[in-house]
Amino acid sequence: MKRKLFALSVLSTSAIVSTAIINKFVKVHAISKNKLQKSLRYKWRFGDINYTKSGTGKPLLLIHDLNAVSCSEEWKRMIPLLQKNYTVYAVDLMGCGHSEKPNMTYTNYLYVQLISDFIKSEIGHRTNVVASGEAASIPVMACANDPDLFDQLMLINPFSILEYSQIPGKRAKFYKMVVDFPILGTLLYHIATSKKAIKGEFYQRWFYDTCLIEPSWIDAYYESAHLGYSPKSVYASQKCNYTKCNIVNALKKIDNSICLVGGEKAESIWEKLKEYQDYNSAVEIALIPKTKLLPQMEAPEKLYDLIKTYFG
Repeated sequence: MKRKLFALSVLSTSAIVSTAIINKFVKVHAISKNKLQKSLRYKWRFGDINYTKSGTGKPLLLIHDLNAVSCSEEWKRMIPLLQKNYTVYAVDLMGCGHSEKPNMTYTNYLYVQLISDFIKSEIGHRTNVVASGEAASIPVMACANDPDLFDQLMLINPFSILEYSQIPGKRAKFYKMVVDFPILGTLLYHIATSKKAIKGEFYQRWFYDTCLIEPSWIDAYYESAHLGYSPKSVYASQKCNYTKCNIVNALKKIDNSICLVGGEKAESIWEKLKEYQDYNSAVEIALIPKTKLLPQMEAPEKLYDLIKTYFG
């Protein structure tokens, strides 16, 4: 019996050590190409925030999708167009890209604080905002709290009202607890954010014309997912609904102009966007043909034309 227990202990220890080595190898390999470069740093109270600033004119803040693999790289094709007419700020949200990634639970309110503080500290003026995907809820909530910081909002492929209203359930809390485990949780995270998984998202969900996808984008997203101290923390928080909140009251309260932009080929996008008008009749809607969830990468010129038309 003692021999069996000893053998089991040895095997368990070996498995743990092997998994830890695999985790280390994955992280080193993922960041080895140095696709993403650090830019300016905003010394926020919860950690440094990486951002870029370029161009001249009225300030425009770009907020990438709230996703563990996403970062300001999402706007790389847009910035050269926008900087002709605007002073463009593109942030890596906390937990993403080259911003700090502390081991903590990330919430919508945390990001609302971040964006509000960033505008006050680094921009210093009322600003137009373009936000993508799940992150579209952040300027909505921030604008409802402090409308004087914001001018007009453009939300690209925001989640449905119902999706934003989801809360952490028992299964979600259990999954987050597992992902938070140092070795097993990190392995699960590496599987979920593998290069194969990211490539699958690009080809199946994010792009309509897959011929436009560049391999360097997949490398950049893969690197973004593995930079920093605890990249899995934002993944666990986002997947388990800690970053979501009900935006209905904020949407009703806002007097600022809001334009919703959808990728025409994104699933049920028209129905999702029309729902916003039930709570704020002033909301405007536009669709970009032959795109899905990342028109800023798939059709930057078309999105640029919309931004110029809407923001002026």
